[in-house]
Amino acid sequence: MISVLTPRRLITALLGYGLLALVVLAVAPLVGTEEVSVSQILAGLFSSATNVDFEIFFYHRIPRVMLAFAVGGSLAVAGAALQVVLRNPLAEPFILGVSGGGAVGAVLAISVPGLFFRVGPLSTVQVFSLAGCLAAILVIYRVASRAAGVSMATILLAGVTVNILCGAAILLIRYLASPHLLVAMDRWIMGGLDVVGYGELLTLAPLLIPGLGLLLFQGHALNLLAFGGDMAAGHGVQVAAVQKKVIIGMGLITAAAVSLSGPIGFVGLIIPHGVRRLSGADHRLVLPACFCLGGAFLTLCDLLARTVVAPTEMPVGIITAIVGGPVFIRILLRHKG
Repeated sequence: MISVLTPRRLITALLGYGLLALVVLAVAPLVGTEEVSVSQILAGLFSSATNVDFEIFFYHRIPRVMLAFAVGGSLAVAGAALQVVLRNPLAEPFILGVSGGGAVGAVLAISVPGLFFRVGPLSTVQVFSLAGCLAAILVIYRVASRAAGVSMATILLAGVTVNILCGAAILLIRYLASPHLLVAMDRWIMGGLDVVGYGELLTLAPLLIPGLGLLLFQGHALNLLAFGGDMAAGHGVQVAAVQKKVIIGMGLITAAAVSLSGPIGFVGLIIPHGVRRLSGADHRLVLPACFCLGGAFLTLCDLLARTVVAPTEMPVGIITAIVGGPVFIRILLRHKG
């Protein structure tokens, strides 16, 4: 049941989620395997000569935190919208096979020794991963297209099938690749947010911003779709158009995230459920709240990933899987039968 969302309640809730996000964004860059001094960071701001603490803080930790927040928040928004459109509480971006296509592209790029080029700020792995994501989106959308529109049930089945096929392709590439390349492939597949500088962050913008734009303004339509397509259509919602926007927005977001951070699962599953339990099911609040909470969640997961086994680093995808796996089982048990 969607409770009445007053402007005061909306603003109060968003301020709470926004404050949490700001606290995480402020604290996360200060924590790591190497201690940094705030006084040294400030000294570097007002001096022409930089220092080690300044370099670590502004060129390593800030970009990494920004990437984690943008990826986590965007995947959570995509998951919240997908769960309504597909009418499946277990739906999340990576279940639709887009990440599988990106993974195939990335491991293919890694498997070819000496293959290196750049397309603007995009590296070889990013270009191949992005191409794989877009190919998966086109295949899934083509399979699910019908004369009457796009079949949501078929999209889900097509996504699962594409994921299985991509998994087989990855195993084949790994079998044929040189053994010394397997470590790089495994680390990418497990997900990571290790970036240096701000150039790579800019590669997210052309896909991430339009994808978020398509989803964040669907709150009212998603509220009506939650009660069924017929009711939504009866209230003037163009159901097919909303479904298309959500699928395209999800595809753009997932392609951007996978091309830079690798496949990171479960964020789009657990965050929307957490927000709905905390703040209700009105998607005018759920969508922006998911961005704040999802960004904070992945930022904290990455903080654990780079500190819990210091001085080495754990892929962040392992942390999200450890947290998300039990939540997935609990949601499955709650909705069985």
